[in-house]
Amino acid sequence: MNTIDRIGTYAAELTALRRDLHAHPELGFEEVRTSGVVAEQLERFGIAVHRGIGGTGLVGVLEGRSANGRRIGLRADMDALPIEEATNLPYRSTIPGKMHACGHDGHTTMLVGAARYLAETRDFDGTALFIFQPAEEGLGGARAMIADGLFERFPCDEVYGLHNAPNVPRGRMHMRQGPAMAAADFFDIRVIGRGAHGAQPHRGIDPILVATALAQAMQSIVSRNANPLESAVLSITQIHAGAAYNVIPEEAHLAGTIRTFDPELRRLISARIRELAAGLASAYGATIEVEIRDVFSVLVNSPAQTAAAAEIARELFGAESVDDSARPHMGSEDFADMIAAVPGAYAWIGMDTGPNLHNAAYDFDDRIIPLGSAYLASLVERRTGASIA
Repeated sequence: MNTIDRIGTYAAELTALRRDLHAHPELGFEEVRTSGVVAEQLERFGIAVHRGIGGTGLVGVLEGRSANGRRIGLRADMDALPIEEATNLPYRSTIPGKMHACGHDGHTTMLVGAARYLAETRDFDGTALFIFQPAEEGLGGARAMIADGLFERFPCDEVYGLHNAPNVPRGRMHMRQGPAMAAADFFDIRVIGRGAHGAQPHRGIDPILVATALAQAMQSIVSRNANPLESAVLSITQIHAGAAYNVIPEEAHLAGTIRTFDPELRRLISARIRELAAGLASAYGATIEVEIRDVFSVLVNSPAQTAAAAEIARELFGAESVDDSARPHMGSEDFADMIAAVPGAYAWIGMDTGPNLHNAAYDFDDRIIPLGSAYLASLVERRTGASIA
């Protein structure tokens, strides 16, 4: 019986687990229930569990037939998003304002499935390390685990991650060597004016007027300051101001994200935001405070590990189902920090077409759980015995 077929014999149990996690979403660094469920599963398989790493993160450690082989890390993210679910699924979120809209419930389940298979078969020499990470969605969960000694306490020779892809045909694997996902900065801009009666705007400094002018000016950065041959995205995703129809408020708030691959372009965009803010503050007589935070690094896949992962995927799913020269993603992933510390590869697996990631109507395709589990388990079976670093 091959890996996919064997994992398929308990696919119904994995699906039930995924749907339970979906119904009980937890935001970053709040994954107490989720990590508890995962720990219980791993312990049931006879896997040693270490909890409280980087907050709510945990690591499962499984020795193969011997400890003479290499140490392979497999990582899944556990956190949900602050989104109100807009589905009528029987397992929809039971927590108002929280939802697994990115498939982290599915990623967690696929890694649990791989852990079960490896614990039952032990068809490898070396060590498998199952890394369940909190707070991937912009809160620095990977950095927290690394700062807490992840790779000192649980050394890995290689580390691998996997993400679902609603815009890729089901079961098709995408990956690429080198830069694969963009760096991301988050920004918060506070515009401070002077409040006034809505009928007497001349007595105030309207922060909404200033904020909208700044928002429009910021859109010129990518189109007029960035090299058109370099990829960049600047998205303003929040505007907050005021609470009444007849009051010009004291403040307005802008927030959003910057995505880049080139470090010089990343610095240029941040500098231009600050320059535009200073200029508009002077022009309108307002005060503008700008905070820009480095949240995600560029995710750079290691050549040897990406080539090996692609070969394993071809053996599992067929050569026609693997694209190892996929285009880079402007989305970001904090697995970038793990892969910067340890060689490895990050890949995407296609699933049933439907609402995209971070959409209130999104739902994970449970049919890819055995496929993802088989891919992750095969990485351990093949790479623990590999002779290259």
